[in-house]
Amino acid sequence: MTAQPPIPELVAAGAAQVPATAVVRGGRLVNVVSAEVYEADVAVYGNTVVALGDVSAHTGPDTEIVDAGGRHLVPGLFDGHQHIECSKLSITSAAKMLVPLGTTNVVSGLDQILVVAGLAGAEAFLRESQATPLRVLWGAPCKTPYTLPTSTVGHYFGPDDHRAAQSWPECVGVWETVREFVTTGDPDVLAAMEIARQNRLPVLGCAPMATGADLTSYACGGIRLDHESYDSHECLEKLRNGMYVVIRESSFAHFLTENIRLVLEHAPGAARRVSFCTDDVVASDVLDRGHLDNMVRMAVDAGVDPMTAVQMATINGAEAYRVDHIVGSISPGRYADICFVEDLDDFRVSMVMAGGQVVARDGEMAIDLEPPSRDGLLTGPFPMAPAAAGDFTVPTGLPDGPVEVLAIEVTEQIFVRKRRDVVLQASAGRVEPDIGNDVALVSVVERYGKNSNRPTAFIAGFGIRSGALATSSAPDDNNIVVIGASPEDMATAVNHLATHGGGQVVVDGGRVVEFLPLPIGGIVSDLDPADMLAEEEKLDRAAKALGCTVDWPFMYLFFLPITSIPDYAITDVGTVDVAAMDTFDPVLGPAAA
Repeated sequence: MTAQPPIPELVAAGAAQVPATAVVRGGRLVNVVSAEVYEADVAVYGNTVVALGDVSAHTGPDTEIVDAGGRHLVPGLFDGHQHIECSKLSITSAAKMLVPLGTTNVVSGLDQILVVAGLAGAEAFLRESQATPLRVLWGAPCKTPYTLPTSTVGHYFGPDDHRAAQSWPECVGVWETVREFVTTGDPDVLAAMEIARQNRLPVLGCAPMATGADLTSYACGGIRLDHESYDSHECLEKLRNGMYVVIRESSFAHFLTENIRLVLEHAPGAARRVSFCTDDVVASDVLDRGHLDNMVRMAVDAGVDPMTAVQMATINGAEAYRVDHIVGSISPGRYADICFVEDLDDFRVSMVMAGGQVVARDGEMAIDLEPPSRDGLLTGPFPMAPAAAGDFTVPTGLPDGPVEVLAIEVTEQIFVRKRRDVVLQASAGRVEPDIGNDVALVSVVERYGKNSNRPTAFIAGFGIRSGALATSSAPDDNNIVVIGASPEDMATAVNHLATHGGGQVVVDGGRVVEFLPLPIGGIVSDLDPADMLAEEEKLDRAAKALGCTVDWPFMYLFFLPITSIPDYAITDVGTVDVAAMDTFDPVLGPAAA
């Protein structure tokens, strides 16, 4: 986070004893603190707002004049929870995508680079953000990985890390504090929460579908907010239990339309305790629908007053995260982040000022952003043994013949996976897939060179008829996830990613059909957002050519190792029953006669 000028300088600038470096003139200030809209100019010193209203006394001969042209002046938008790396874009590239849409503040755990490269990786990404207009406020993850049982990662983030990193200036609290970790007494997570209490930092929740005693026991841990509600009644119960509610509208989890009912029907008087986040986004969705600006439009279309919707995208989140003294409003002492908007009823950002500088116009960056040089910490081949076709078979001790198998079934909802009981054939100590009945192979390959785990199971409903798809961008551990009709093509896909330092790939008949390199930690790229969109489209077309019937083939792979998504997952330690929080053998036994 770029430092503000020294306090004595700001005090002098606020008193007009030194001239403003910039003045925004001729705008209508959207004052989200007082809930008013009125004509006012804004004086800026360095990267900070120092005065509002008639600022003629603050204007000197060298003061830059920015003409607002009668547009509304809205604070820079605040995303309360985003896994930035899940966009597959580096911090620099993510800034190019988000800032022109008005997003200047993002709370992120940087948990994906943490599991790959530890604190040094997170520090590198935070340094990178300081050279961009995108301000990254860091939530120290409660632990990494979030998987239950624990999967293999490059770095396990725990209490010792918290003791060091909670003092970082970017740290805003303990992030993604999964309910099950708290209520089952995970010692590392409870220790992180105690350290945060000593440091007077908030604990930021993650409690999907938590109600009743599960919710109250969790809330007793001092959870300040939650971003994981599946319906508006769940939002209301969390609100009644003292939590701030963060409504999510991601590229894949569309909850705003349902959860905005919290302020339209259930608790309209509590709207100031409700804010927005996007969680996981990809370039194809953001470049089509927008980001937080889209959430404001959606809320207004649903019937929310425009001022209330803007507050949800700005000051409400800043207050929930206790950073409203620096961001969230256009007020003296806050960073000079301003969105220029013609019509609050149809919220479209035409210009963006971030840190006192105009950085975007008409949906495009107005300044050049160059990514930093990348060192060996974040780049290079994976330190793992090569994969072989034999790694991607499902072994069994059962005699040859039909066997009952539990396959992970794809559903229309990317955040729901179900069970399909199938009968497959065992032969020579392994169980064969049944591509004709849409039962393919799935595996997660440990990429860090720690144990060579490569469990293989079955996935149903994916539609693949030949070849293989693989990705090394796959939270919560960023091992390689591969789905295939052919063990040989699965091995080819995995080895291609390992050799090239990560990415997403489509293989058919032993040939690489499409490949998106993700060379930074094996999870992100410095591609421009429009170029990433083009690559995503090529990958999806190639996957569909293999028969894939799901809407987002690679995102489905991407989410398969997340063990908080019901009902089944797969990680490098095996197939996981999410409810039981334990692994199981997908081969259940001989088929009934």
